[in-house]
Amino acid sequence: MLKKYLSDLKNEFKGYNAKSLSQDLMAGLTVAAVALPLALAFGVSSGADAASGLITAIVAGIVIGVLSGASYQISGPTGAMAAILLSVSAQYGISGVLTAGFISGAILIVAAVCKVGRLVSYLPAPVITGFTSGIAIIIALGQIDNFFGTKSVGENQIQKIISYFNGQGSFSPDWLAVMFGAMVVVIMVVYPKKWNAVVPSSLVGIIVALVVNMIFFKEGTVAEVGNIPQSLVTDGSIIKSGFDFEHITSLIIPAVSIAALGMIESLLCGASAGKMKGETLDAQRELIAQGIGNMIIPLLGGVPATAAIARTSVAIKSGGKTRLVSVFHSVVLILSMFLLGGVMKRIPLAALAGVLMVTAFRMNEWASIKSIFKKKFKSSILQYAITMVATVVFDLTIAIVIGVIAAMLVFVVKSCELRVVTSDIDESRLEGKVKSGHHEDFKVVYLSGPLFFGTQEKLISALNSLEGASQVILSMRGVPTADDMSLQELERLYNKLLEKGTQISFTGVQDAVSDMMDRAGFRERIGSEHFYWDAVAAIKSLEDKELAQA
Repeated sequence: MLKKYLSDLKNEFKGYNAKSLSQDLMAGLTVAAVALPLALAFGVSSGADAASGLITAIVAGIVIGVLSGASYQISGPTGAMAAILLSVSAQYGISGVLTAGFISGAILIVAAVCKVGRLVSYLPAPVITGFTSGIAIIIALGQIDNFFGTKSVGENQIQKIISYFNGQGSFSPDWLAVMFGAMVVVIMVVYPKKWNAVVPSSLVGIIVALVVNMIFFKEGTVAEVGNIPQSLVTDGSIIKSGFDFEHITSLIIPAVSIAALGMIESLLCGASAGKMKGETLDAQRELIAQGIGNMIIPLLGGVPATAAIARTSVAIKSGGKTRLVSVFHSVVLILSMFLLGGVMKRIPLAALAGVLMVTAFRMNEWASIKSIFKKKFKSSILQYAITMVATVVFDLTIAIVIGVIAAMLVFVVKSCELRVVTSDIDESRLEGKVKSGHHEDFKVVYLSGPLFFGTQEKLISALNSLEGASQVILSMRGVPTADDMSLQELERLYNKLLEKGTQISFTGVQDAVSDMMDRAGFRERIGSEHFYWDAVAAIKSLEDKELAQA
């Protein structure tokens, strides 16, 4: 892996010159403009603080960016990760978040060694879309307090919403906070898309809110970000405060969820961005990079990170050439932290909530959602809805498992459907192939799908309705498998119809079904003379028998 990494680096920087450097610098500056407000917002929304969000973006940009499985990945705090971390923070505090983050890094490295990353490709698209929508809902619900200046209590978003109505919380809006939040939302919604390539709307919204707050209101009038330490190590970091050994066993499950999210987001981001740049992501190396990064970040006080499609796509569209874009974006964030920390502390929390509200709305895969519902793909709608609800009600790991199980059940049900079509003999297709032209009392039954205990009732119903026909030709070319129970039932029906004067012939039996019939003794008891290649051969043979008897 090390040799491949060095080889990829050599190819990546082949022909690198001053022009390439300037492109990487400009792309890094553009990405930093996008990352700064998001880092602050996601740091706060994860249950930590703005400084933790900045440290996460800085360290992830350098460590994960340099070791990444591709030249274009930009990692940092994300909305999906913040949604998970908030529930962990509510239960175990920031110490629990950092400890779980460190454990998740180790899990990611193990997952990389075991090549677990390839499993992500098996996740159905509706499940991923539903998960994304669920995360968006959690992010939006998590910002209600900051946006409205209200207070809620609870370990998850559902409990916090309920607390507004059971007296434990309080929903008394601070209209000044609402003004700042609404101001940012409006700016981001009406901001011209073509200007986003120069200055992102989220940054403009934050700057406007900051300026208004500094000019017209005294410090503390509205809830603000607060002091941003000019240090890359927070007071709550593992280096200074140590691991949360008291809850270490309880943090294993949250750590698995964090690692699962880091793996899914990073690899999906790499797959999507790879198509944009025409470069394939090395999934195993990316997971190792994410693992190492997420073991270092908590030591310094940052929250877990993952690759972010928003920042990554900006890096590519801005003309970034190499992984130095990620490093340069971190350098700009470091300068912002040390030079603008005194100013950024006055940013209203409601303004950051406004950024996250719009971000939550935009992170939904609206094109996919519209396609699923417009085309009325029932199975996809079911997978999407179940995963979305499970993501909001439960945690990521459970939601993904539920979504995949739902997808599997839908697939099994659809795959195990037995289609039965009954028709009369088409005389035009028999012209010149058989002697007689009178087959009014012949019926052909076409079967398509597996024949087993779950589908045999449909076959029973179809054959019972054919009483009165002298000959029934059972076309089984579309039956890939059959079990012994269904064959027993088929034999019972055969004998029942035979007693009533109806003869059944079997055509087009596939090898797997034929072997099962032989093993079950079905063919021997029925008689091999009732098995034919196709319906024409069966009709011809039946006519010959009738002529011989006559």
